[in-house]
Amino acid sequence: MSLKTTTQQVFTDTFGYAPTHTIQAPGRVNLIGEHTDYNDGFVLPCAIDYQTVIACAKRDDRQVRVVAVDYDNQQDSFSLDEPILSLKEPMWANYVRGVVKHLQQRDASFGGVDMVISGDVPQGAGLSSSASLEVAVGTVFQQLYHLKLDGAAIALNGQEAENQFVGCNCGIMDQLISALGKKDHAMLLDCRTLGTRPVSMPKDVAVVIINSNFRRSLVGSEYNTRREQCETGARFFAQPALRDVDIAQFKAVEHELDPQVAKRVRHVLTENARTLEAAEALSKGDLQRMGELMAESHASMRDDFEITVPPIDTLVDIVKAEIGERGGVRMTGGGFGGCVVALMPSDLVDRVKAVVAEQYEAKTGIKETFYVCTASEGAGQC
Repeated sequence: MSLKTTTQQVFTDTFGYAPTHTIQAPGRVNLIGEHTDYNDGFVLPCAIDYQTVIACAKRDDRQVRVVAVDYDNQQDSFSLDEPILSLKEPMWANYVRGVVKHLQQRDASFGGVDMVISGDVPQGAGLSSSASLEVAVGTVFQQLYHLKLDGAAIALNGQEAENQFVGCNCGIMDQLISALGKKDHAMLLDCRTLGTRPVSMPKDVAVVIINSNFRRSLVGSEYNTRREQCETGARFFAQPALRDVDIAQFKAVEHELDPQVAKRVRHVLTENARTLEAAEALSKGDLQRMGELMAESHASMRDDFEITVPPIDTLVDIVKAEIGERGGVRMTGGGFGGCVVALMPSDLVDRVKAVVAEQYEAKTGIKETFYVCTASEGAGQC
């Protein structure tokens, strides 16, 4: 059964009437532009066809009732007339509560809702299952109550809920691409201005995501260290962020910087340049150039930013050997494990899948998980 059918069925079974709307919001993958977001730089994500789906209807009172299909139909309910508090358990409910609480601060002209939620965005794979949930919940209230909020406001609302209510720091990319994604397009996002531009994807290109299933450790502490090193670099140049430093300026004084800080700065500066060029290459359908840029990005994350791990590098090498100049592959996400993303002609997918299945576990002792995606539409009715 599809997510839509499942949520509608559970809604009718639980609440005794049929939902009036079904809303979806997608997960995402970042094609290029890694650790550039908090340096006020550029990222190039696309929405994927894994999503959170919510069957919903207005209520004529001020109650919000929620059922989570993926957690054994656990339920949560709260009133819009009382302070919305976070729960120790179940954790999933805090994403819903946080979004609603922050929505009230933006536009309180809405009443109660019944909703049933289910999703197939893989959790813990760095594909933004939480942002997809936040944007889906925001879109439910926007659609049911015709709130005057655009996709960017719904995205910012989700980010605020995650940062302030759930207590997890995140940038704005994940929510923005979930809210504003366009079918068959990636999205170039300027993390300083929040300006976005759709970038057309070549026809018959598959977005393949492979989870290394390497257990991530260090990711929190190392992430914070990288941020501090980037801030140190920006201070050295007396700039608000590394976005404002150009490569020639850096090369002239590179020898004066702490060697480790210099490597981190070099990654961010070159990655920003690569991301802007990648948007051009992709829109022209130049998969060969896109592949070169993805390879440079991966090498920079490995050698300058030092956030890859041997199983990830192995996975990238296996995929690259198979697709050659017909596409690209790189680690995606925060680092120290997680996923690789590859762009390739659809006719190569089966071959790549077979080769990865044959070689990755043999070389690393870990079994991968393989997802074949297409660039998909952002949040809305489904």
